[in-house]
Amino acid sequence: MKSSTETLSPTRVKLTIEVPFEEFKPDLDKAYKSIGSQITVPGFRKGKVPAAIVDQRIGRAAVLDEALNAALPGWYNAALQQESLQPLGQPDIDLTKFNDGDDIEITAELDVRPTIELPELSGIEVEVEDAEVTDADIDEQLEALRERFATFTDVDRAAAEGDSVTIDLSAAQKDGTPIEEAQASGLPYVVGKATMIEGLDEALIGLAKGESKTFETKLVGGDLAGQDVDVTVTLTEVKEQHLPEVDEEFVQMASEFDTVEELREDLRERLTRGKRMEQAAEARDLVLEQILDKAEVPLPETLVETELNARRDQVQQQLQFAGLTFEGYLEDQGQTADEFEAELERGVRDSIAAQFVLDQVVENNEFGIDDQELSEHIMRRAQESGQDPNQFIQHIMEHNHVPEMVGEVMRGKALASLVEGATVKDKSGNVLDLASLRADGSVADADAEEEAGN
Repeated sequence: MKSSTETLSPTRVKLTIEVPFEEFKPDLDKAYKSIGSQITVPGFRKGKVPAAIVDQRIGRAAVLDEALNAALPGWYNAALQQESLQPLGQPDIDLTKFNDGDDIEITAELDVRPTIELPELSGIEVEVEDAEVTDADIDEQLEALRERFATFTDVDRAAAEGDSVTIDLSAAQKDGTPIEEAQASGLPYVVGKATMIEGLDEALIGLAKGESKTFETKLVGGDLAGQDVDVTVTLTEVKEQHLPEVDEEFVQMASEFDTVEELREDLRERLTRGKRMEQAAEARDLVLEQILDKAEVPLPETLVETELNARRDQVQQQLQFAGLTFEGYLEDQGQTADEFEAELERGVRDSIAAQFVLDQVVENNEFGIDDQELSEHIMRRAQESGQDPNQFIQHIMEHNHVPEMVGEVMRGKALASLVEGATVKDKSGNVLDLASLRADGSVADADAEEEAGN
């Protein structure tokens, strides 16, 4: 078998495959055997029907077609390896020469990743936010810790902000028709958290136990999502929140520390690490954005359209799962359908271009990967998905997603190398050494990893 390629465009090639008929004969023999095992001919056992009899009963052309269909995927994959091609999507295959007894010729037009000329990285400079942690940031964390250890007591007064209440909700259309799926009782809620429906907090504040109040709002889910409805809230229980004082007794109960100063210092260190992680993530995005602006990255339009359709389907599924309509979603986002489509296409094109750039960096630098790196990445992906690690591993093995995982790690290494080659400063002008960028491109807690290695 011989193969050759012709470049049609930066992202599309024509692959020509030539197969001598002699190499096709083993596939032809298998086809005769397969068809012979499916037909019954008096005087012959199944599977032992001679080729000449098969030709008489089925026809030579049918056998040739079956043999060709069986052999074609193997020829195509072998030609891809010979020509070092990585297809993007399905090829357009044409059988250009196929006469019984003559050599076979097949052509396939397919999209491929373009070769990209990367810009000079030393000229790339980005600015990220400062990793400043204020006393107010620490106070906010302490307040959240106090709320975790809050106690509640029943009170006989109107509800106020911060109270833990139990409520019944009943929604009705503007004509008074109750909305069956929007009825609920015994719901726990903290007044002022704004975690349910718009207008609820205002209705609850000042409401006494046993009282009801009706207010107008918009439903956020179900068939009536986005419509104005009347909601009646009934207050059935009020509990007052009591926050513990921030003293040594509280610190020793809520943490591993003995004093308030030790706890505040630990919170400061944790918040600082978090800010550094945010800096690394911001730098990663900005560096890649600059490279994409400077590099010419041609995109296969068929791949773009395929990915656009997949993204559209994903959005529709998410909206359906949330009980929202596409029109309601656009209204919430303040977008028109054309604006949504334009934003979606920009995102798809940027995503594909970024993948091409990172793949080019991988190729240029000949990055490698070891089993430990792959295992750590798979475990991290399992954790992010919330799945059991064993089930996640079984799934990716059964569906052949291992190459995809390998690609993610390799692109992560490429991304880390791009950030290393750029100059990253914070808004105060300090040059940053972002060692917290993992090999897979995600952001790690560098200080914690350094401690773990000691």
